[in-house]
Amino acid sequence: QVQLVESGGGLVQPGGSLRLSCVVSRSIVSIFTMGWYRQAPGKQRELVAAISTGGSTNYTDSVKGRFTISRDNAKNTVSLRMNSLKPEDTAVYYCDARRTGSYWGQGTQVTVSS
Repeated sequence: QVQLVESGGGLVQPGGSLRLSCVVSRSIVSIFTMGWYRQAPGKQRELVAAISTGGSTNYTDSVKGRFTISRDNAKNTVSLRMNSLKPEDTAVYYCDARRTGSYWGQGTQVTVSS
């Protein structure tokens, strides 16, 4: 089974930055669509960013221009660089790998607060 472990979350002030990382247990980053989801308190899980095997990226409107998803196929990692963070970005962020099915990590908490 594919295992994913997220890291890099924490407490940051509005306007700050964080970089989330996801390490994958198998060499599948290059052949799976990879993404980041988040779930804020009282809200449903939301797709934040995704990157296809061909390198195409997709972002939810609220993070466009602030977040960047990238992958390193050799290291089997996926990253999410988050700039200009807002309180509404507060959520648990999950790494996702999918092809015919989906695999999820345990999540990492991001809290944006003064």
